[in-house]
Amino acid sequence: MAARRKSIPVAVGGVVVGGAAPIVVQAMTNTDTADVAATVAQAQALAEAGSELVRVTVNTEAAARAVPRIAEELDRRGVRAPLVGDFHYNGHLLLTRYPECAAALAKYRINPGNVSIGRKTDENFRAMIEVAAARGKPVRIGVNWGSLDQQLLARLMDENSRRPEPREAAAVLREAIVLSALESARAAENYGLPHDALILSAKVSAAPDLIAIYRELAAACDYPLHLGLTEAGLGMKGIVASTAGMAVLLAEGIGDTIRVSLTPAPGGDRTEEVRVAQQILQSLGLRHFAPQVSACPGCGRTTSSFFQEMAGQIQAHLRARMPEWRALYPGVEELRVAVMGCVVNGPGESRHADIGISLPGTFEEPKAPVYVDGRLFRTLYGEGLVAEFLDILEEYVARRYGVASGAARA
Repeated sequence: MAARRKSIPVAVGGVVVGGAAPIVVQAMTNTDTADVAATVAQAQALAEAGSELVRVTVNTEAAARAVPRIAEELDRRGVRAPLVGDFHYNGHLLLTRYPECAAALAKYRINPGNVSIGRKTDENFRAMIEVAAARGKPVRIGVNWGSLDQQLLARLMDENSRRPEPREAAAVLREAIVLSALESARAAENYGLPHDALILSAKVSAAPDLIAIYRELAAACDYPLHLGLTEAGLGMKGIVASTAGMAVLLAEGIGDTIRVSLTPAPGGDRTEEVRVAQQILQSLGLRHFAPQVSACPGCGRTTSSFFQEMAGQIQAHLRARMPEWRALYPGVEELRVAVMGCVVNGPGESRHADIGISLPGTFEEPKAPVYVDGRLFRTLYGEGLVAEFLDILEEYVARRYGVASGAARA
């Protein structure tokens, strides 16, 4: 794992992005922002799932009027995740006409391709930046390949066509994305936004392009960088594509805040994108959010469904207990649990975990040894062994991560 790239810290409400701060997980609502109740409910769900910044679309006057009410209700409910406003096309109007909206948001997201950057006058962009500067709000310059500054792209394409050996169009497009982010950031500073109030992103929908662009961006500036594929896709495709792109960059020390932009199924759970983002960071060892369960995939030695059911029950128990455990037991998110199906790797894997259980497989003697801190603790028998293991797990968590044990370790 490479050392973290050095970037300037940017304060977004009570959250710091960049510098030495932990990589921040964020998500975005997909409700109509003008629907205060629905947006509050989803923003709260995202925050409770672990989203440390919550972004909302601010696209209409009704949405702008709703933002202060949303922020007030979230605060009343004790939801502390800062609220970020996503602006396109008419942000200069909404931020100036609705000062309460401008004040309630912790950060503004501006796509330079969707305001006046690159035209004869960039007064719309300038108006948004001046509001941010006057109110002390940071800005994310969010370039997106689907809404890129077309004049900049046309200029680079013309220059490329005159080269003795023109580059591929894809390479010119990547260059335009990087330049758009950097030039827009410089323009923002010229209009009064402090250097430490800017975050950059450059969103594309293919992992190889994401990696190439962010490597260039990381080398060219010290602004914090927001990672994520745009239009990542549905389900497994979106998860795998996002992981493939972001994991490479994060392993190279690039990235200060991330979002996994999944397309949810109709009526699906929006918080899934938060859990995927957390799992990417946790799998790389960059942050810890919840106990990790190592479980074997199963094979011909585990043809009974009991192993799968046991693994599911233990995982569900951990997820259900984390809200209370997180408050009672600092550090419990680093717990490692092994749930193994047979004797081939089960005992060894269980010894490497903090606590683990190993079933005998399908046809062997029906007993399940439990290992705690690398040593055999007890052997369980019979249909009630899952409940017995969960009792042992509860006792272990209280003993290892309780306040008294924490004071003793200190």
